Amino acid sequence: MAAPAAGPVPVLRIVAECGRSRARAGELRLPHGSVPCPVFMPVGTRGTAKGLTAAQLAALGCRICLGNTFHLGTRPGSELVRRSGGLHGFMDWPHNLLTDSGGFQMVSLLELSEVSEEGVRFQPPHGGEQILLSPEKSMEIQNALGADIVMQLDDVVSSTTTGPRVEEAMNRSVRWLDRCLAAHARPQQQLLFAIIQGGLDPELRLRCIRAMTQRDVPGFAIGGLSGGEAKAQFWRTVKLSTEHLPRDKPRYLMGVGYATDLVVCVALGCDMFDCVFPTRTARFGSALVPWGSLQLKNQQFAKDFRPIDADCGCPTCQRYSRAYLHALLRSNTAALHLLTLHNIAYQMKLMGSIRDSIVQQRFPEFVREFMDTMYGGRGGPPAWAREALESVGITLA
Repeated sequence: MAAPAAGPVPVLRIVAECGRSRARAGELRLPHGSVPCPVFMPVGTRGTAKGLTAAQLAALGCRICLGNTFHLGTRPGSELVRRSGGLHGFMDWPHNLLTDSGGFQMVSLLELSEVSEEGVRFQPPHGGEQILLSPEKSMEIQNALGADIVMQLDDVVSSTTTGPRVEEAMNRSVRWLDRCLAAHARPQQQLLFAIIQGGLDPELRLRCIRAMTQRDVPGFAIGGLSGGEAKAQFWRTVKLSTEHLPRDKPRYLMGVGYATDLVVCVALGCDMFDCVFPTRTARFGSALVPWGSLQLKNQQFAKDFRPIDADCGCPTCQRYSRAYLHALLRSNTAALHLLTLHNIAYQMKLMGSIRDSIVQQRFPEFVREFMDTMYGGRGGPPAWAREALESVGITLA
């Protein structure tokens, strides 16, 4: 009798799990190479993180970054990108890519969008004819861009929205997932992730998880958070989601990038993160460090000849002083480039340290050291972080 055909290789291979919390270390097995996780993914809206080249991102150890379906689909257009060899060829990126579906623009471009069962109609921010982004159109653009992970189009509402609109958006997101699955032209080459919605309502979140986990998808995102909700609601929604999502599939927490949030949400069981924060804050002159951040525009750094962080191995810290960066910030965009380089390096190093501590079975100790360094001189960690960690068995001194 013939052996049964082997199914697809699972995306997530779990290497180690924390004996106390829900943290786990593993690797994402993707078409352009494996990616160690937990992982932070820099956001490259139009084909690279603002202020960095693809080669610089790769040199920092980045093995997966994001592209934006809405922006790439409108300018320069998905057909041009497809003719360039997809987004990988267009940006000369040999590693993995994830494209969002365009759904988040319902929130970020709220004044310019109108949602219906058909899809989302956008008035392009740069003028021109209205665009209909339907689940089918989102998949068509993402198939042309060719990212390794693609996201369903979801009906996104702000996390602070209440009332019947939240339930409507959750139910529509389930229906749109089915339409995305039906329209997806390259399921073997591009992995389609579902996005859990339901606002801050535990019952709606659970209903969404129950429905979406019945679909055959290789991974799940937790969407609709980091929009201004209270941190107590944020972490409880994350924890509820990770508790009910499948253990053997990746859990991607969308839009999260603050260092404390990353550490806490890894403890709660998340594997993947993305956020514009490290690149955006660099453009305002802010450098991320283990004890918080340095606003290098401030006069106190004018004669400070130390690197941003003496323990950082990034090209910026190896070559330039705080005084030099302070002087550049007054007149030269090169400083923004150098700070972006440092901030992405900071995120990469943080995630590497988190992963190593899980593999070495010392994650709770790592969390305590991190919190002590970050908040030791500032009255201790915030109450929400303390409560979230205690809920998974990690107590802070």
